[in-house]
Amino acid sequence: MSEPPTATTELTSQYSAQVAEDLERNLKEQERLSAEIDALQAQLAALRHDNTVLVSIQQALGVSPAPAAEPVTPVPAPRTKQQPTAKAAGKRKQAEKTAAPARKRASKKTTAKTPAASSATPTLVDLVREHLADQKEPRSAAEITTALAQQHPERTIKTTVVRTTLEGLVAKTHAQRAKQGASVYYTAPETAAPATQDASAAEPSA
Repeated sequence: MSEPPTATTELTSQYSAQVAEDLERNLKEQERLSAEIDALQAQLAALRHDNTVLVSIQQALGVSPAPAAEPVTPVPAPRTKQQPTAKAAGKRKQAEKTAAPARKRASKKTTAKTPAASSATPTLVDLVREHLADQKEPRSAAEITTALAQQHPERTIKTTVVRTTLEGLVAKTHAQRAKQGASVYYTAPETAAPATQDASAAEPSA
């Protein structure tokens, strides 16, 4: 008479573990897509900023501007969480029918795992912003990339992506950039004012 409860408990444990795994995979996929969208939006903001600078230079030189292209519509970032897959939903319903108390305990464990999974892997935007905030001197995109790669060897960090992220932060006034010769340096907003003023004062003489 003890076999049915034992089989039910094992089945419930398997379903609970599968549901937790599916939810964790879903959250990681959402985070990956959000990071890619943020990078694309930052790259678009950088291109628009460069376009404004080039148009200003063109007008200063007295050259007739080329016909303006139609503005590109920004890619909307998804903010709503996706629902669990149909497969996971079906398994959850079956688990509810077999053992409701066990399902409740599994739900609590899954809920506890969700914040940890999200906070354990910060986005590149957060890493770049925190790095700038910790620096007292301006840093180039290459220097920031090297520092982040040393701090997070498990991640693949490229200079081009870091530069795009930096330009996105500049566009949102979360960072400042200043030009020194042919190099571009970035700083946090609180410490960037002197460098920016120096760069502005040097521009007329150039």
